[in-house]
Amino acid sequence: MQRISTALALSVATIATGFLLGACENATTPNNTATTGSTAAPAANTNTTTDGLKIGSLLPTTGDLASIGQQMATAVPLLVETVNACGGVNGKPVSLIAIDDQTDPKAGAAGMTKLATVDKVAGVVGSFASSVSTAAVSIAAQNKVMLISPGSTSPVFTEKAQKGDFQGFWARTVPPDSYQGPALAELAKKRGYKRVSTVVINNDYGVGFEKAFVQGFEKLGGTVVNKDKPVRYDPKATTFETEATAAFAGKPDAVLGVFYVETGSLLLKSAYQQGVSKGVQVMLTDGMKSDEFPAQVGKGNDGKYIVSGVIGTVPGSDGKALDALKKLWKEKKNSSPGEFVPQAWDAAALLVLAAQAAKENTGVGIAGKVREVANGAGADSTEVTDVCEGLKLLKADKKINYQGASGNVDVDANGDVIGVYDVWTVGDDGKLKVIDKVNPK
Repeated sequence: MQRISTALALSVATIATGFLLGACENATTPNNTATTGSTAAPAANTNTTTDGLKIGSLLPTTGDLASIGQQMATAVPLLVETVNACGGVNGKPVSLIAIDDQTDPKAGAAGMTKLATVDKVAGVVGSFASSVSTAAVSIAAQNKVMLISPGSTSPVFTEKAQKGDFQGFWARTVPPDSYQGPALAELAKKRGYKRVSTVVINNDYGVGFEKAFVQGFEKLGGTVVNKDKPVRYDPKATTFETEATAAFAGKPDAVLGVFYVETGSLLLKSAYQQGVSKGVQVMLTDGMKSDEFPAQVGKGNDGKYIVSGVIGTVPGSDGKALDALKKLWKEKKNSSPGEFVPQAWDAAALLVLAAQAAKENTGVGIAGKVREVANGAGADSTEVTDVCEGLKLLKADKKINYQGASGNVDVDANGDVIGVYDVWTVGDDGKLKVIDKVNPK
């Protein structure tokens, strides 16, 4: 994956109101003017709004999670476009500055620093990778910028929020792996797997998920074969022969892989080439649910995709606003929204709704009103699924309870939500499909 220096990350080019995805930054401005530039010769920031709500996005359009992050990154400007078409926030258009975090904590920290100190945004949608959000959230909190992640699932954020580390400037529209781990353990039990091994990416996401799964699976009577010698790989690794061999050793019924797409695909391919995965069920998680990964792993000698038959879980979307989002996505992009698009949409929606509820375009104002607009503020709160309807009611000093596309997005004191999980698999044709749902007990 291409790396950029901190200096370069702090001067990436800006582009107005577009859905351009790449290793550059995008800026959406109310007057729709645009300039473009490469990272070698960055253009000046065209975002001149000084009194309207300014938000950012910090999502991976390159790197290990690019295949999932690219669609998420387009959801935010679509939300901003929708909001500006119905009058904006606090009487002004919303502006957006989008930064590619490259699935890299260093680039993410640099991007968050720029958004907070140079662009002076009030809120940010991001990041996807837990490791990047870990690098960004302290910067956000220090600068009083509200950070809402649509995909960082590590339980570490819950623990830190309980300690007050984030000062209220953190929330997420995706449930933590303290829920998904037990949900996957339930699925393993349901499938009759008694002995499971784990292999995970060595970061907050992988290790946090591993811990949650092991606890959940053992509670259900299962055995984790390599509990005392967990297999964890370097996120920057490019070869995985040793890890693949260790993960599939001991004749487990199944192997749980907690990966990102690029590195996970290489590991699964290595396991197949070494012959160690034959006859062993592979279980995966949300970090691998990408339409691209079956082809990245490749086909076997029989012509079938190597990962045909794998099963996994992913935070599902069952919110009341989902149908409307699907319709809008079809109209604008002639396709269906991908994984985590509903969560990204809802994260952006909460930022704008909270700013309107606070009647100020600041991170402090947003942080103080996020739970109120997400959960409702009493029996007189009106449930809304449409962001524009919510803004209209808030402008009239009414209270709302936003019902999102991903779910009801009821945010607790730690910034967490609870969700349902889809069970997915890969067919012989390499297509991914949802086959069931599972909930943590």
